[in-house]
Amino acid sequence: MSELNERPVKVQVRQLTKKFGDLLVLDNVSFDIRKGEFLCVVGPTGCGKTTFLNLLTRLIEPTSGQLLIDGEPADARRHDLAFVFQESSAFPWLTVEQNIGFGLGIKHVPAAEAKKRVDRILELMGLEAYRKAYPGQLSVSSEQRMVIGRAFAMEPDLLLMDEPYGQMDIKMRFYLEDEVIRLWQQLGTTVVFITHNIEEAVYLAERVLILTNKPASIKEEVAIDLPRPRQVSDPRFIELRRHITEQIKWW
Repeated sequence: MSELNERPVKVQVRQLTKKFGDLLVLDNVSFDIRKGEFLCVVGPTGCGKTTFLNLLTRLIEPTSGQLLIDGEPADARRHDLAFVFQESSAFPWLTVEQNIGFGLGIKHVPAAEAKKRVDRILELMGLEAYRKAYPGQLSVSSEQRMVIGRAFAMEPDLLLMDEPYGQMDIKMRFYLEDEVIRLWQQLGTTVVFITHNIEEAVYLAERVLILTNKPASIKEEVAIDLPRPRQVSDPRFIELRRHITEQIKWW
């Protein structure tokens, strides 16, 4: 955790509150995200994790509070915010390389730079042989790798992932988790990853934020001080998983 704390602050969340009518969903949440950090957010079912993510992405506006990126109010026109959701978001009429480069075209990234980024992602994600294929010709895991690669290709200020492996079996989840760790380590993107799977959070994160039940606030921040690659049978891994589970389970 000390090494993480030495990195500059990338995102500042200050007194973030969200109400829908009279329903208070998120209550006065404050924390920092460090540059290049892999942060996982967990909490009880229905506590408002997706609302929390949507506030970070600015898909919805807070009732009160601030979200700053590099000291400035988060703005999709100024900051590159990229998303990966649980549901497939591939464009079926575009090839793999066109899907990966889609956001770069919208952002008017110069053609040479866009090609360089797309080629790098294809290589990192092991998709070079499928560059001319269409999503419908891919396996489920390959399609999700493509979607994740598309988000990383944007080199976003903040990459937000909302349970992107929720529909997959355990073997496929571990495979894709390893892929996203490798990509994150190579590119140094700041990642916020929402999950209900505690083992996944301990496997991926440098730090885990535990949310309380609704109205959600931060119950605890847990540093995941484990070397990579991580072993789910490691006693320290099991201890951290048990602790986080108990913090969510008992209120």
